[in-house]
Amino acid sequence: MNATTTQLTTRLRTWALVAGLTALTIAIGALLGGTFLWLFVAFAIAFNVVGYFFSDRIALRVARARPLRTTEAPELYAIVERLAERADIPMPRLYVMPGEQPNAFATGRNPQHAAVAMTQGLLTTMESEHVRGVLAHELAHIRNRDILVSSIAATIAGAISAIASVLQLSFLFGGDEDDNPLGLLGSLAVAILAPIAATLLHLGVSRQREYLADATAARLLGSGAPLADALAEIDQRSAPALEIEPATAPMYIVNPLAGGTVATLFSTHPPVRERIRRLRAYGQRARAERTASAARLSGA
Repeated sequence: MNATTTQLTTRLRTWALVAGLTALTIAIGALLGGTFLWLFVAFAIAFNVVGYFFSDRIALRVARARPLRTTEAPELYAIVERLAERADIPMPRLYVMPGEQPNAFATGRNPQHAAVAMTQGLLTTMESEHVRGVLAHELAHIRNRDILVSSIAATIAGAISAIASVLQLSFLFGGDEDDNPLGLLGSLAVAILAPIAATLLHLGVSRQREYLADATAARLLGSGAPLADALAEIDQRSAPALEIEPATAPMYIVNPLAGGTVATLFSTHPPVRERIRRLRAYGQRARAERTASAARLSGA
């Protein structure tokens, strides 16, 4: 399967994810019955509209990110400018967010309205070449145009989690069952199962998106080594990030909620070791192709 076909397949799967999350939201309303159905239809439409126009602002605000000025990190800006030129995309806006755990994510509705947010730990504790690998991965997401879908998906998934929390409170403190065919037990079941269903929908596409972004980043860098080394370091130094909003976790280069908690039973990210293995293999193939090309030229 060539790169173009892979990108098309991934885009179709990511839009299927948004459709699935939208349908899940409406299905919750249908199960609750009565006016809830039309209320949740309106919610689903609103989530998609808000996600399209404001998902980047929401994600950046939730992450407590602030704009990174050029004077603060001129070398970093130079790296991003070169990578953006190679990727044939506009220069994204750069943000920095608090946190010692090295990590980053890209957001926005298209390359013209894209932003990359990096933790303070990424900027201050990692080698320049490793930071370059991380940034190449995030710009690859922008180039592959999957940042919009991931941002909308995070918005809808967060809304589903909020709805589930409201239903749980309704179960705990009681409520009017006359307009709800499921009753309180049914509402509790929906409250528990809805976030799980949203996570399972994420699983169907998020891993493929990460593999594709890794491969695109390796092509931008000319080697898979910088990103592979960066992933190894981030994974080694990762610790549960309790202040991260679970709905936005799939947007990061490495899931910041990694650990042994219940929240990570369904990981939307591929195993870091497998991502590193693929990146190393890409480097080996690239070197073999360069050697073969040089041999053909010398023979000619």
